[in-house]
Amino acid sequence: MNNDQEDKLLELLHSEWNLLENSVLTLLHSLKKCQGIGKKIEYSFEEQESFDSLTSKFGRTSDLFTQKIIRTIWGLLHEPFVPFIDLLNISEKIGLICSADQMIAVRDLRNQITHEYIPEALHDLVPEVMDLTRGLVVNIDCCRKFLVNREWIRMSELR
Repeated sequence: MNNDQEDKLLELLHSEWNLLENSVLTLLHSLKKCQGIGKKIEYSFEEQESFDSLTSKFGRTSDLFTQKIIRTIWGLLHEPFVPFIDLLNISEKIGLICSADQMIAVRDLRNQITHEYIPEALHDLVPEVMDLTRGLVVNIDCCRKFLVNREWIRMSELR
């Protein structure tokens, strides 16, 4: 990879990282709102929309992290394409993420949410989304430290 290609990947990484940071902020805001709703037998329309918003933001944030950020970093590391599970296992070994198992669970839940069309089924997934959101954020924080250590992003660039 030449310097021009690497510069373009770094520029892409910065752009994607800004999107991810904004996505995490909105995800955490939705998480807080849904935690305030609590468990009930029936939910109002507004409460259902809050749950839908949380699951949607969870999926979007996990996609940004796994499909954009990690893949871009992979290119910067000059690593060949590997299957997703291998990518996560190697990422854990090099300190890019904290837990491949958590990220595999995040990905599995994201896929489940994407394919659930029954609103009632989504409500059953919300407690798991709430729990795995914490793991997703921990792994994103681990990645942030990795990027700062590599000097691919600077602390002053972080929000």
